[in-house]
Amino acid sequence: MSERIYVGSRKGLFTLARGKGGWDVEALDFLAEPVSAILPQDDGTLTVALDLGHFGNKFWRRKPGGAWEERPVPAFPAKPEDAADDPHPWSVGKVWAFADGGVKGRIWAGAIPAGLFRSDDGGDSWTLIRALWDIPERRQWQGGGTDQPGLHSILVDPRDPEHVVVAVSSGGAWTTRDGGKSWTVTSKGMYAEYMPPERREDPIAQDPHLLAQCAAKPDVMWCQHHNGTFRSTDGGMTWAEITAIAPSKFGFAVAAHPTDPQTAWFVPAVKDEKRVPVDGKVVVARTRDGGRSFDVLRAGLPQRHAYDLVWRHALDVDATGQRLAFGSTSGGLWTSENGGDSWTALDARLPPISVIRYARA
Repeated sequence: MSERIYVGSRKGLFTLARGKGGWDVEALDFLAEPVSAILPQDDGTLTVALDLGHFGNKFWRRKPGGAWEERPVPAFPAKPEDAADDPHPWSVGKVWAFADGGVKGRIWAGAIPAGLFRSDDGGDSWTLIRALWDIPERRQWQGGGTDQPGLHSILVDPRDPEHVVVAVSSGGAWTTRDGGKSWTVTSKGMYAEYMPPERREDPIAQDPHLLAQCAAKPDVMWCQHHNGTFRSTDGGMTWAEITAIAPSKFGFAVAAHPTDPQTAWFVPAVKDEKRVPVDGKVVVARTRDGGRSFDVLRAGLPQRHAYDLVWRHALDVDATGQRLAFGSTSGGLWTSENGGDSWTALDARLPPISVIRYARA
């Protein structure tokens, strides 16, 4: 299969192909429709979620060599009468994340509000994971940048597909080891400096912006949190803060090296009411020693009056660990062929970018 990068934007799905001159736009699908999640699978199947606002969500799938086909979207059951005091709606605002389930036909989907759905038939039907939705703590979850809490990270252990870690903004990290039948909050070690002192370390009050996992060493996970960066070496059960990151501990995106558990990339920014690159300079922070030190990578990136913010899912690394791509809220897109040492801008001005995924096959 030829190399591809899939770019989900506010105005459609762009497919980038790699040629002799570098990456270029090969195709545009769903023009003017916002793309909220993308799942390229190893067999060449591509699944895309569209967030059409008051027109609702759409779900499209394309199998290798085939045409796009619309599939059912995840949906909540009717809200029961005894849930009248539930502060969160029982309707999908948008699908925010996908993950391959590690079992033939299995796909996970995370939504806003923070529901987790599973398909065991490749996306032809969906089931709400009630064990997570029905936990009493869910009613304490709050929106993190959106009115409703959102489930944005789904990490499936490649050794055991029943072991799944998810993250919610703002509701902390949660782990199942039985395929979703039971859940444990696993945010220990994170802290929330925006909360009152007595709730600073409350695991349910945490706002992890994104989790990433080393595929070859899946016990190693990385977290870009609202007010810090964290690392786990025990499969997401506990977390330790990384304090060496520069130039800022705030950001949204993180990518884990697929084979080296010591390496990860972040895109720092100024937090809260500003949410812009530090000093108007776009940089990527990379660690190669488990977070003890960081290189601030800027070669080829705009370093003057640049206000490109990188959302949670808009940074990705390919299976080699050498090629990376990230896109911004200003429509900029940059790729690297050398682990982030230098970057090249795509010769195009795209709409605001929400998600980037390398083809996995």
